[in-house]
Amino acid sequence: MSDLDRRPDSLPSRRRREQRAFRLVVVGGAASVVAVVGVLLAALGVLGAGLPVVAAIVAVLCAVLFRRTVSR
Repeated sequence: MSDLDRRPDSLPSRRRREQRAFRLVVVGGAASVVAVVGVLLAALGVLGAGLPVVAAIVAVLCAVLFRRTVSR
């Protein structure tokens, strides 16, 4: 029995979860700003609608991943 190895933790450490949550907030916030500004510029005809849609998808994905990271 002395040769048993300790099982690795399945959950990341608190520090890693904090870092991931922070990165998700920063990226999601930036994507949200790009989406809002892009929609305004698309409404004025300066920019196409593709970039704001992609930015909105990234923002929603970051929000979902953030909630999942924080809820553990």
